[in-house]
Amino acid sequence: MSNSSDLRLEIDASACIGCERCVRICTSRIFHVEEKAADAPARKRIGIREPELCIRCGHCVAVCPVGAVTHGDFPAQTIHPFNAAQRPTPEQMMELIRTRRSNRAFSGAPVPAEALAQIIEAAHRAPTASNAQQLAIVQVHDQAVIRELSRITVKTFLGVADKLEFPLVKPLVKPFAPGIYKLFPKMRFLAAEMEKGQDFILRSAQDVLFFYAPKSCRFGCQDANLAYQNASLMAETLGVAHFYTGFVCAAFKQNPQPFLKCLGIEGRIHAGMALGMPDFRFERYIDRRPLDFKKI
Repeated sequence: MSNSSDLRLEIDASACIGCERCVRICTSRIFHVEEKAADAPARKRIGIREPELCIRCGHCVAVCPVGAVTHGDFPAQTIHPFNAAQRPTPEQMMELIRTRRSNRAFSGAPVPAEALAQIIEAAHRAPTASNAQQLAIVQVHDQAVIRELSRITVKTFLGVADKLEFPLVKPLVKPFAPGIYKLFPKMRFLAAEMEKGQDFILRSAQDVLFFYAPKSCRFGCQDANLAYQNASLMAETLGVAHFYTGFVCAAFKQNPQPFLKCLGIEGRIHAGMALGMPDFRFERYIDRRPLDFKKI
């Protein structure tokens, strides 16, 4: 048994069968095989060292076949057995992945609260780097706020366009970033449509989820996009239409403060998801272009 000032981590020697799963799975190398005990020469004895290095991922608790590991962060009510046979088959999972599409054609019907809860839970279940779990989610349901976020997005891009199309700047920048200049006509079109009451940024979504993390989080972008992928697949199974809010996220990088103020949050937005009930569904899936794949 080993303890740190804020962590209880124990192995029940009478229950442990010495399978070494905890040793092999622990990323912090806290578990190790000790010398065989004189009173149990046929059984490997697992020891614990430097528990303060624990990242509290729970792998040790989840992998132990006999429940010999006790971790203070995971009391009995947080540990759940599951039946692997109830998971989707590889064929079912591939069918879901093949048929998942971004659907911006919303019907205007509200997204059921139960579906939103499941989508958020799926996102929350995504892995995070070093199990930091610093990712947060803000749900925007207020239609006035959603429209304001679209307005800020368009205004931000128009501000960038004005700067980069300045006669003294454009000849210097365009040769190195031609793709940016191709976006400017589209942004002016979107701005004109917004003046007419048409929102082509968030598409009159019923709800928008933003995934954000503290500025100090080194892997916030990776964590957020893993969470988005989980949420996207769950939304697909629930029949909820959704798309990635790429324009908003790109505008946030250029001018974060108006977005943070509008949402009442602090940190960095790394991914976003607009949701609504579909006006119609896709009937077919289409093959991707051949993959540029290399094996070394």
